[in-house]
Amino acid sequence: QEVKNMLAELDKGPTRATGASEDQLALRRKMTQELIIEESKHEALEEMYFWPAVRKALTDGDDLANQAQDQEQEGKAVLDQLDKLAPDDEQFEARLSEFIQAGRAHIAFEEADVWPSLRATLSAEQADDLGRELEQGKKTAPTRPHPHTPASPGILKTAGPAVAAADRLRD
Repeated sequence: QEVKNMLAELDKGPTRATGASEDQLALRRKMTQELIIEESKHEALEEMYFWPAVRKALTDGDDLANQAQDQEQEGKAVLDQLDKLAPDDEQFEARLSEFIQAGRAHIAFEEADVWPSLRATLSAEQADDLGRELEQGKKTAPTRPHPHTPASPGILKTAGPAVAAADRLRD
């Protein structure tokens, strides 16, 4: 829900093209940075914990996880580009719009195609365990997109804390 709210707020503008002031553009950049941080953590956590749980619990889990991770890789690439742009750069709004559309499509996919089946399959204890893993993982999740890092839970769990420490220094 937090990401949905961020996407809606960024989608509203204002932008350089609609006459945003320098202060408004600075706020837009700050909001975009917050989106990049939150979305990067979210996707890393999904890759480490959520998609392995989907693969294990659902008969079509591999297909669902593969489709979602393909979407997430594309999203990370766009976020990585966006992270390097200022709001007055001519590519900023195009990349942001691209991410907003892709982000909404990805969220809709998860909500419609993944979560209902997973909820119906996991026991309350399994769901609680997954929730605890996700909550613990937030403490060491990377805060920047790393589109060239494989979406492997083992690699992310091993390298994630070091990458996250470097990301947090940058933040």
